Amino acid sequence: MGTGLVAPLADLVLPRACAGCGRPGRVLCPRCAALLADPRPAQPRRHPTGFPPTVAAGGYAGSVRPVVNAFKERGQADLAAPLGTALALAVSAVLRAARDGPGGVRPGPGRPVLLVPVPSTRAALRERGRDHVGELTAAAVRELRDAGLPVAAAPLLARRGRVRDSAGLSADERRANLAGSVVPVARGRRYGPGRDGVRPALLVLVDDVVTTGATLTVAAGVLAGHRHARDAPVVGAVVAATPLGRRAVPTDPGPGVFTVRDL
Repeated sequence: MGTGLVAPLADLVLPRACAGCGRPGRVLCPRCAALLADPRPAQPRRHPTGFPPTVAAGGYAGSVRPVVNAFKERGQADLAAPLGTALALAVSAVLRAARDGPGGVRPGPGRPVLLVPVPSTRAALRERGRDHVGELTAAAVRELRDAGLPVAAAPLLARRGRVRDSAGLSADERRANLAGSVVPVARGRRYGPGRDGVRPALLVLVDDVVTTGATLTVAAGVLAGHRHARDAPVVGAVVAATPLGRRAVPTDPGPGVFTVRDL
């Protein structure tokens, strides 16, 4: 049986429903998809020092929560495409802010934007049986390349050792828990579309969700010192971020070449 027939036949047996609201017809209905097409600054309630300038495609609330969890925890892999589109939108927004900021980041031939997935723990990978952030990154790269942007996925970070379950931990406790667990990947390859040896214009840490900002802060600190990073700014893009209730501009965004303001 051709693979192209599998999805239509599966829909006859198990009709699709929106992972967010349950509305039949699509895995992500237009109303829920619109909630992930509203880029905004990702701002943890207690803005940690060193948190990179970061954009989220939407708020991690309402029907967005079950959508992300269906993809992440329940293995609903067909959400990779729409969530990858949301991530690509966040990357585009943070890139626009970087272009307009003091650093004047200008990607182009030989100066790609590298999307660096935040690595999952080995335990999480075993439990889920997949690298969900890697899947999101690949989907976002395809979307951005189709739009003509010079982007590439660059798995420059890895996890080592064990960390406690972060549920219930404060932001400071999460950072202490993560200390030393994110490490650079020792590889000789240099990433870039078309050829190796290019110098990246921007490094974008990508993840599914930002809550306290501890993971992105630790990963950004490690990535900034990566030998492949050179002098490229480190920023962040995520599918969703815990909302603050209003859109505020952080007074102390930490190291970075620009501040992500209202979009």
